[in-house]
Amino acid sequence: MNVNIDPSWKEQLKSEFEKPYFKALTDFVKAEYKDHICYPKGSEIFAAFDHCSFDNVKVVIIGQDPYHGIGQAHGLCFSVNEGVAIPPSLINIFKELETDLNVSFPSSGNLERWAKQGVLLLNATLTVRAHQAGSHQGKGWEKFTDAVINAISENKKDVVFMLWGGYAKKKGAKINTTEHLVLNSGHPSPLSANRGYWFGNKHFSKTNEYLKEVKRSPIIW
Repeated sequence: MNVNIDPSWKEQLKSEFEKPYFKALTDFVKAEYKDHICYPKGSEIFAAFDHCSFDNVKVVIIGQDPYHGIGQAHGLCFSVNEGVAIPPSLINIFKELETDLNVSFPSSGNLERWAKQGVLLLNATLTVRAHQAGSHQGKGWEKFTDAVINAISENKKDVVFMLWGGYAKKKGAKINTTEHLVLNSGHPSPLSANRGYWFGNKHFSKTNEYLKEVKRSPIIW
């Protein structure tokens, strides 16, 4: 696995890349990509970091696994490649944006436009075997992404963390809430959203209000 990652992140995470678990993770990922179809493609495994440098992080959204269907995943959580059908969770994200900030429903589910403005779209696990959800969990990615969250929490100020669903809340349990804004809600998946745990959370407007308060430019969602 070629750790092709923005230099600002390399500086923050250099100690992680030298740890035994990351070497074992690298060996596992290389073998998986050699023997099976895996997503996202190798050059996009660290896309979330390449589109959003450490210095530029204003908002963190935490997902769980990459999409495991053909052509969907491209390294940003909840996001899909251009021309790919918008998945149900992302449809609900866009619906909430419509009611919260009157943002028109977009034609594309590609969220690179958010990432380039400082939204880190971080999956807890950065790779997956095709059509096998969760197949790369428990191999070391979670430890690595915990280190990412910790680096942001400890070495930055005034970042908004959006924690959607139980998994993300657990992942963000150690975030320094005196230095950052943590927004919690249910997950945007239909199962959660249709039971009333997602719609109306107003996370997007709350994020922009906070960013303005701390003298940072709001996100054009």
